Amino acid sequence: MAVLQQIVFIITLAAAVFLIRKRVLRIRSNIRLGKDFEVTGDSGQRIKNTMLIAFGQQKMFKKFIPAFLHFFIYVGFLVINLEVLEFVVDGALGTHRVFAPYLGGLYNILMNVFEFLAVAVLLACVIFLLRRNVLKVARFQSAEMTQWPRMDANLILVIEIVLMTAILTMNATDQILQTRDDHYTATGSLLFSSFIIPLFQNLNTTTLVFIERFAWWFHIIGILGFALYVTYSKHLHIFMAFPNTYFAKLEPKGHISNMPVVTNEVKSMLGLTATPSVTPAEPGRFGAKDINDLSWNNLMAAYSCTECGRCTAECPANITGKKLSPRKIMMDTRDRMEEVGKSLQAGGPGLNDGKTLLNDYITKEEINACTSCNACVEACPVLINPLEIILELRRYVAMEESGSPAQWNSMFQNIETSFAPWKFSSADRFNWAKDEK
Repeated sequence: MAVLQQIVFIITLAAAVFLIRKRVLRIRSNIRLGKDFEVTGDSGQRIKNTMLIAFGQQKMFKKFIPAFLHFFIYVGFLVINLEVLEFVVDGALGTHRVFAPYLGGLYNILMNVFEFLAVAVLLACVIFLLRRNVLKVARFQSAEMTQWPRMDANLILVIEIVLMTAILTMNATDQILQTRDDHYTATGSLLFSSFIIPLFQNLNTTTLVFIERFAWWFHIIGILGFALYVTYSKHLHIFMAFPNTYFAKLEPKGHISNMPVVTNEVKSMLGLTATPSVTPAEPGRFGAKDINDLSWNNLMAAYSCTECGRCTAECPANITGKKLSPRKIMMDTRDRMEEVGKSLQAGGPGLNDGKTLLNDYITKEEINACTSCNACVEACPVLINPLEIILELRRYVAMEESGSPAQWNSMFQNIETSFAPWKFSSADRFNWAKDEK
């Protein structure tokens, strides 16, 4: 029987690893649909950002209560999963609590820490469910939060609650079995699971073994299933937040990157650069119409989006009733990537399916509403920059389609001819001050 369990476990683990690897490679291929992105700046600062913001959750604490609860879930995810290592070793070798004899009294301390975090995660998830579904926090009720995003968030919270309950159930029945069966290694008293021991105390040994084994299998399969599900969920940010934070812009938030080909052309016209000896290459498309016009960094950011809605809640355009939602910009970019990726995987047309990110997913009304204030960038807890995508889409509309609003086109023309947004000569710029005394 033990050998059969080992075989089933190894097959289950191998299947999970295969499916997760396949999905990770698909996500990697989707991100690589984007253009090259040159990583510049101080790598030390990038590492510091990663440690403080992604690992240390620094920006989360602008809203203390949800940050405090999220911190327990985050730490619980990191620490409790260390116990999964023991699950894997036990499952593969057919042992039971294989590390206990080697760690001695430290094992009991670690198990109590794991249980404390399990209870903290369970309570935090319950509170988050209440905030989403009973209190109905406004930023979780926006138009882009359709049935699937809401269900996705609730489903993850429910899964976490069930998995934590499985841990406590396994430990409670295990403690009883330690007094009845030598196969069960003594762990010492476990504070939190001890509270539910009375629920199982009067059950016979066979039933207890079944419950303990069921909870063990349920937890490990749940963890493997959760790891696979996360790759299809907004909770992929658990992993993607780290590279996204590392590769985030280091320039001040007010800095807007120019297109090098345009900058070089303007400098050449003004005589600020030497005339090139060779004809420059065609500039290609100005701005972005579809995901392949964005950088891979922009596409990676879309997979990093937590859908927390802090960006949209801080967006002045959204607050004043405009259709723009920075969160929707990121969700739409990710959805378009997924659509193209599935098409390519099935041997379909991919990017040539007659759809584009602009118009089919994101409208001109949305991008024109953006004030470029960077409030969304400042609000994001993992340094996602929706403004970069918005600006690239607007560049395409302005430079490829000449489709900007009439008032903008007039301003562009004035800047081109008068070097100012207003329709008068730059030589007359200070005429208003002539009569001042």
